[in-house]
Amino acid sequence: CRIKLTQHIAAAPLCTPSRAAFLTGRYPIRLGMASSNRYRALQWNAGSGGLPVNETTFAKVLRQQGYTTGLIGKWHQGMNCEALNDHCHHPSNHGFDYFYGMPFTLLNNCQKNKPPELDAALQAKLWLYTQIIALAVLTVIIGKLTGLISASWKIVACFALAGSLFFTSWYSSYGFVQYWNCILMRNYDITEQPMKLERTTALVLKEAVSFIERNKHGPFLLFISFLHVHTPLFTTEKFLGKSRHGLYGDNVEEMDWLVGKILDAIEKEDLKNNTFTYFASDHGGQLEAQEGKTQLGGWNGIYKGGKGMGGWEGGIRVPGILRWPGVFPADTDIDEPTSLMDIYPTVAHLGGGIVPQDRVVDGRNLMPLLQGKVQQSEHEFMFHYCGSYLHAVRWHQKDSGALWKAHYVTPIFQPEGAGACYGRGICPCFGEGVTHHDPPLLFDLSRDPSEAKPLSPHTEPLFDTVISRIARAVQEHRQTLTPVPQQLSLYNLMWKPWLQPCCGTFPFCWCDKEGDSAHPAL
Repeated sequence: CRIKLTQHIAAAPLCTPSRAAFLTGRYPIRLGMASSNRYRALQWNAGSGGLPVNETTFAKVLRQQGYTTGLIGKWHQGMNCEALNDHCHHPSNHGFDYFYGMPFTLLNNCQKNKPPELDAALQAKLWLYTQIIALAVLTVIIGKLTGLISASWKIVACFALAGSLFFTSWYSSYGFVQYWNCILMRNYDITEQPMKLERTTALVLKEAVSFIERNKHGPFLLFISFLHVHTPLFTTEKFLGKSRHGLYGDNVEEMDWLVGKILDAIEKEDLKNNTFTYFASDHGGQLEAQEGKTQLGGWNGIYKGGKGMGGWEGGIRVPGILRWPGVFPADTDIDEPTSLMDIYPTVAHLGGGIVPQDRVVDGRNLMPLLQGKVQQSEHEFMFHYCGSYLHAVRWHQKDSGALWKAHYVTPIFQPEGAGACYGRGICPCFGEGVTHHDPPLLFDLSRDPSEAKPLSPHTEPLFDTVISRIARAVQEHRQTLTPVPQQLSLYNLMWKPWLQPCCGTFPFCWCDKEGDSAHPAL
């Protein structure tokens, strides 16, 4: 008894902007959550960027209607703005009565014996520069001791001090990522710093089930944001080797089991028939995530590209599964264009709330489509951004059934034709790593969902008409955009010690308030 959305589209191919759009029903570029630099997601708990305080999430709309609201799992929408405890970006300031989980996101850095993931290329350069400086200082000292260099010891000491300051300036942040970013919180309190991955799955499940049990007698909204299936793919021993698809498959199996346990809790409390349940992903699989020959980032089937690619289907077409027995028809596939942003007006409608009237909301209420009252999606055009750069546009030409997609910019794969940017780790949005197309590459996804054969004026009689209509839609769309503060500016992204969440006295941040209470849940 489920509905499957087979053309369900994320508003961005990376977690931070995609989730911001999901929570607000608005394109990330309207929120200042679309980056014009190479950093497209929040980098630190101690950054100052995040979901703007003047945005209204679906949690805030439903809380105003008397719903108890909770977020269990990953947030990755920021913490503070100017002071350590202003909590301007915290879930509680965006409509969630209860928060338990990770304010940041999983990284390789969160698991011991894994290569660093956060800004790995920059870290490698900084290590190289540090070694060069150290070698230079050592050479000067030896030269001074042997009389080959006549500089005073004062100059040598200043040179050594400058090298030490350089090392401290970057290692104080990148050297302790596990402590700064890999933490668990309950509301405003840190419960684990650093978090212990071997019990996080059990804790998330325990908290989700507990929230359902506590709030079963009243209306509630529960957003469970799994840490699965993100690298480093930490999987409990019970599921290791369970799938035929390696560690990634094991991690998916564990997530599937978690979903089942949560659905069991809903049924146990006799809530199944009056609960709207929705499952999705925030973007496609990351093809470049590999360890040797082992694929860690998933697979996007017939769809080209993956995580980080704003235009290709593999980066933005995601699962969309809904369940509501007695309200939705059983076992139905809907191939109309839908968006993660549609959940915002849908749940607002279901909760008796009203979407804000003072701003553009890009999502559409899905209920008429889900209940079979209409056969076509309200979306005519969908705009596919990579950071703040428009890479592609989809046009659902309803009268003909065609599903046109024009690519203005595409990433240059490394190696050529590989389908991903293996040489870079993730594909860029701008600069030398992309190709601009004039005229745009055009596909009809209804005939070519893999985007394998671009159309031309010779093969498609409507080519010029379609390109012209899409260009007009882009112009109309851009007229609705207004300047907003850039949450992902380099300043907002940088690590700021004074904003670092710490459960001790900074920089001695360590605590474990969970103990072993979680293990029985598994």
